[in-house]
Amino acid sequence: MKAVIYARYSSDGQREESIEGQLRECKEYAEKNGITILGTYIDRALSAKTDNRPEFQRMIKDSGKYLFDIIIVWKLDRFARNRYDSAHYKAILRKNRVKVISATESIAEDSTGILLESLLEGYAEFYSAELSEKVIRGMTENALKCKYNGGSLPMGYVIDNDQFYQIDPVTAPIVLEVFTLYDKGATMQELVNMLNNRGIRASRGGKISLNIITEMLRNRRYIGEYKYRDVVIPNGIPAIITQDLFDRVQERRTKNKKAPARVRAEDSYLLTTKLFCGTDGVFMVGESGTSKMMKVHRYYRCVNTKKKRLCNRKPVKKDLIEDMIIQSTMEIINDDNIIKYIVDIILEEDSRESSMLPMLSKQLEETEKSITNMLNAIQQGVLTSSTKQRLDELEDTKADLEVSILQEQMIKPLITKEQLTYWLFRFRTTDISKQDQRQRLIDMFINSVYVYDDHVVITFNYKEGTKTVSLKDIEAAGLGSSLSGFGAPVRVFL
Repeated sequence: MKAVIYARYSSDGQREESIEGQLRECKEYAEKNGITILGTYIDRALSAKTDNRPEFQRMIKDSGKYLFDIIIVWKLDRFARNRYDSAHYKAILRKNRVKVISATESIAEDSTGILLESLLEGYAEFYSAELSEKVIRGMTENALKCKYNGGSLPMGYVIDNDQFYQIDPVTAPIVLEVFTLYDKGATMQELVNMLNNRGIRASRGGKISLNIITEMLRNRRYIGEYKYRDVVIPNGIPAIITQDLFDRVQERRTKNKKAPARVRAEDSYLLTTKLFCGTDGVFMVGESGTSKMMKVHRYYRCVNTKKKRLCNRKPVKKDLIEDMIIQSTMEIINDDNIIKYIVDIILEEDSRESSMLPMLSKQLEETEKSITNMLNAIQQGVLTSSTKQRLDELEDTKADLEVSILQEQMIKPLITKEQLTYWLFRFRTTDISKQDQRQRLIDMFINSVYVYDDHVVITFNYKEGTKTVSLKDIEAAGLGSSLSGFGAPVRVFL
């Protein structure tokens, strides 16, 4: 039998040592029962009341690959503290022919074992719910006294020895200054820049961000309001700013939310970070302008045309260049020969990266051939003590190689030619009228695009293959007559 170990500890007072203890006892159980351990899945500081645990979910998904037969846990409450989750995921595991076993709880295979397992799971859920109630009850008592209940401490406050909020004489003036400047017309970005330029840091040591300023400006603790769950106590903690200043700031925040943004992109620029000026090799960035007829025109422009006129590259029409790239990409995707070429290249690279797996597979094949030869010799009457010893050695080698192959497959699953071809073929159904699907197409297949006076060079995410798109081809496709409106022919190299 082949197994994996699942270990977990929550954040309530447990430490890394508890993981080591769980792994040790699970490995002892496996060794005692002749079970081979393929690997481990560990969730640290995560409660079993929820199934939102990364390693747990990865383990459930991996069970569908049929690489292991058993999941060993230290106790059943490591797997789940919720009967619904436990039943749900055990049903999935049963479908995948995988069983959950507790290393420290002796549970029989008969009907008595089913009852005992249900009781243990029910007690784990009861314990979790009771613990949660006790924690909430204790924190509610703290809240009624306006005591600190943990969590991130807002700038401007410190906690005294009795767990009460006190004004921090160092950072409280900064909070007052932020509110005052915002009330007088400063933008949030200006406040972010001001604080970062002074070297002021957030509570966890990081730089001040827009999110931090936003949270600060709407935090009612600064007017002395204490809140925990349903407990709200005005004047429960020392106030840093006045109610009048706070109200004016909230009024300005509301107006700013309703007002249009100063610079709001009405359309995303799909080729951002991928489009380059062919003259000097720098980025071409998106920009827009409005004509006298109030029509918005969108372009990509070389950044050096804005900086002291270092480049004379004309702007490129956004829609035209993007449509051209999308059309060229779809032609690539719809070409069976190119898809076959891409699949072969990826499989070749994948096999090169996974050099261990072919080597192990070859060793396993050779071992199986040796076992077959030995069995044939035995059938012909050649049976000695050394023959039997050699056969046992070969069987042990075969078992070890099978385990090593499974472990390698868990680390890097094999991609088949059929799977890869099917995945690439799905891009043929791309709806190029939808912005998100156009963006996905460009992100996946386009490496870079260089714009020159008379042609465009497109580099795809694979090598070799060229194609020329003439001016007539572009006009026939309904893409327009040129990139910048100057009638120059366009060539596209793939």
